[in-house]
Amino acid sequence: MSLQATFRQIENSKADVVLAGRIRRKVFVVLLAYNEEGAIGELFNRIAEAMDEVGYAYQIVLVDDGSSDATARVVTDYAARLPIVMKRHEHNLGLGATIRDGLVAAAELAADRDIIATMDSDGTHAPGLILRMVRMIMEGCDVVIASRYQPSSRTVGVPFSRRILSYLACVIFRVLFPTKGVKDFTCGYRAYRAEIIKALIRQYGELFGEEGFECMVDIILRLRKMHVIFGEAPLILRYDVKSGKSKMNVREVIKMTFLLALRRRIGK
Repeated sequence: MSLQATFRQIENSKADVVLAGRIRRKVFVVLLAYNEEGAIGELFNRIAEAMDEVGYAYQIVLVDDGSSDATARVVTDYAARLPIVMKRHEHNLGLGATIRDGLVAAAELAADRDIIATMDSDGTHAPGLILRMVRMIMEGCDVVIASRYQPSSRTVGVPFSRRILSYLACVIFRVLFPTKGVKDFTCGYRAYRAEIIKALIRQYGELFGEEGFECMVDIILRLRKMHVIFGEAPLILRYDVKSGKSKMNVREVIKMTFLLALRRRIGK
């Protein structure tokens, strides 16, 4: 389904998000998928279950980053019964382009009061945490990060190299760019007040210039200049249920993350 068709679908169904004369806040869940045919269907079911349990209106915005498996077919099948819009890259463009396209598409669909959440599609992020992050935004936060460094957070089955990478990156950015409310700079599971993403797009013309995993850090560094209120929710990261192998080149991510820290530190 095209974005244009989705706009028409949402326009025709506005009555569905009106409650007692008030327009309900809506949650846009941005998913990044690359060869996730084995996990994406179950993730859709879990998102629907979480949202239906509390009665949230929601829309899933999925960006398929040039998958070579049946990811697109599975998404199309589920879109017949769940509120899903899919944007496809003909070729694999990487995380930076994928998260950028997903956030821009969600911002175009969302009202200022709505909430935009981003998460992985491989089963490692539990959709139920979106409810807690949404509640924190309703309580005053502008951005909520699912953090591995909050009390009661846990990581299960995460490779040692990934844990070291995350820890070193977060220590470096805490020292160089201390940001109130942020301990986890690299986790991509987040919730944003939609008007914050729209303001970020207006201010920079694009969300960020980074193309790899370091783009998640760059979003925080740019939001930091806008004096937004950050919060963190404890994350249980389940790599033991991850589908497929990790697509991260750890050595490359370390290099690009350190280069980003250096550039931002000297003001570039």
